[in-house]
Amino acid sequence: MTDRGIDIQHPKLRGEWAEMRFMARAAELGLRVSRPWGDMAPYDFAVEHDGHFLRVQVKCTKYKRGRSYKCHVTASGVPYTSDCLDFIAAYVIELDLWYILPAAATHGQAHVLLSPHRARSRYEKYKEAWHLLRWTAATCPWRDECRTHAFSS
Repeated sequence: MTDRGIDIQHPKLRGEWAEMRFMARAAELGLRVSRPWGDMAPYDFAVEHDGHFLRVQVKCTKYKRGRSYKCHVTASGVPYTSDCLDFIAAYVIELDLWYILPAAATHGQAHVLLSPHRARSRYEKYKEAWHLLRWTAATCPWRDECRTHAFSS
């Protein structure tokens, strides 16, 4: 993997590139990905596994803060909530690394600080956590943390 995405200057084009990376990775892992028609949905993809659909918003970052990466998790400056989507797939371009974050885990913040170098970081358990896109409300290991809306199917 190259850092080619870092070279994409326009944020919208970089975001579209990250969405393509997400679709490819999800397909490699046996997930079915659907895209809503138009651009009015508050999420980028619906991911289906065994008849269950989860709403996923894709974000990417190349912005470093020390050894961590700052990722904005907003739509036009308004933080996402678990009412409008289930997960945020945050891609750290430089490291070719995904975080699959339950929307509720962001606690309505405008950005999250992803620290892949720290084993005890707040979002460590979501690093490359693609398996979460296969869970149901009954089997999610973090159901108490993200149960509000993350798995209402």
